[in-house]
Amino acid sequence: MDMHNVVIGPHGATPEDVLAVARGGAAVELGEAAREGMAAARATVDALAAKPEPVYGVSTGFGALAVRHISPELRAQLQRSLVRSHAAGMGPRVEREVVRALMFLRLKTLASGRTGVRPLVAETMAALLNAGITPVVHEYGSLGCSGDLAPLAHCAQVLMGEGEAEGRDGQVRPAAELLAAHGIEPVELREKEGLALINGTDGMLGMLVMACADLAGLFTAADITAALSLEALLGTERVLAPELHAIRPHPGQAAAAANMAKVLAGSGLTGHHQDDAPRVQDAYSIRCAPQVAGAGRDTLAHARLVADRELAAAVDNPVVLDGGTSQAGGSGGGRVESNGNFHGAPVGYVLDFLAIAAADLGSIAERRTDRLLDKNRSHGLPPFLADDPGVDSGLMIAQYTQAALVSEMKRLAVPASVDSIPSSAMQEDHVSMGWSAARKLRTAVDALARVIAVEMFAATRALEIRATAGGRPAPATAAVLAAVREAGVPGPGRDRFLAPDLEAAHAFVRSGGLVRAAETVTGPLA
Repeated sequence: MDMHNVVIGPHGATPEDVLAVARGGAAVELGEAAREGMAAARATVDALAAKPEPVYGVSTGFGALAVRHISPELRAQLQRSLVRSHAAGMGPRVEREVVRALMFLRLKTLASGRTGVRPLVAETMAALLNAGITPVVHEYGSLGCSGDLAPLAHCAQVLMGEGEAEGRDGQVRPAAELLAAHGIEPVELREKEGLALINGTDGMLGMLVMACADLAGLFTAADITAALSLEALLGTERVLAPELHAIRPHPGQAAAAANMAKVLAGSGLTGHHQDDAPRVQDAYSIRCAPQVAGAGRDTLAHARLVADRELAAAVDNPVVLDGGTSQAGGSGGGRVESNGNFHGAPVGYVLDFLAIAAADLGSIAERRTDRLLDKNRSHGLPPFLADDPGVDSGLMIAQYTQAALVSEMKRLAVPASVDSIPSSAMQEDHVSMGWSAARKLRTAVDALARVIAVEMFAATRALEIRATAGGRPAPATAAVLAAVREAGVPGPGRDRFLAPDLEAAHAFVRSGGLVRAAETVTGPLA
């Protein structure tokens, strides 16, 4: 990842920005246009704060308590109390990359000039990111509406010099201690600033952006393992012909079929599906691989479209707008409006949709693995790819592990976004559960990588057995076989302790090694 500074302007961020900051540790800085826009919006808020009329988020309580007008001398306390009371998460700590993504995306919205916070607040948040200070955020606490309240509140608390955070060394310490060590002054929040720091979909969006990046690589890896399995099972590549996919013009399907065809080019094993026991057609898990993976790719494309729209958004309530008649008008024609843009439904839906696509891709990969191990369906391969079947069990239990992962993925595919538990005394009576959708998708993505790794393990072993018997794998397959063995994943042989080998296979897939190995022959794959 390029370690360039990410300059934050008033018009949003890119997925590459999110990944650079969250995973690459890139530094961030506020652009001049962002500072000017924030200052102008703050002038509107200050003007409204000086008026006797109550304005939500500026001079009132929050949620169901918005009916109370808060006097000026209590407003700093109001913001502190808001952050402290909303930092109510429980459970295990959330991963560092998720918290950094969450903070960066909240900073992106602050820089939009729609929240009304002072530039100082945004500068302090940028300083936390650049110092490697990562607030402790917990698994449970967000309903995805009004945004990711509890996770963001834990971050805002650290901005105030309270709570706990992890330093660059990985040690958790009191936030005040970490801020002092880096010369960062805690922020004394003013009108609306506490609310602006916690009212957004940043956690679920950050996890969506990272899941999209991970799944893009895994879809390509799955095309490769599907091709390896087809080859090992002596299947026909004729089903990959581009003219077949042109008459059902789903772009993801065409891309998956093209990937598989590139991997199989030059194979001496494909097309022999009638030699031992005549087959008119290959099984669905082989023949329909491009259709299933392609549908997942098209789902991913839709999810990326939603993510791009969110990355261009300024999610807060209320927001500062320019001019017009409104609930409250400030100086310079600015106005503050309440809205529902914090609702996580758009993000929650695609998070759930991706979990469904991942589960189905894992499911079809497991069926191919099972076929490779079953002597009645593998067309001449030994039972379970074992060296001495009966004495050796081969990969029998590796498929059990894969099946357990797929079963878990199916449970994770149950949508979170269809649920809603009313909160805040029925003021927030329909919530998105988008954070929950994001959390389970992260688990599903990791499981998918493991499922693909098991198929790769089985297919490469099967192909080496074919090669020993005189079969000639495709050049891309040969490159994959060499890279897999170099990565510490063993080939055929007597039974051995499998768990470390499976972990090595997973690391190879997750690092992108499988795709890179195939691409040394095929060129870039989609």
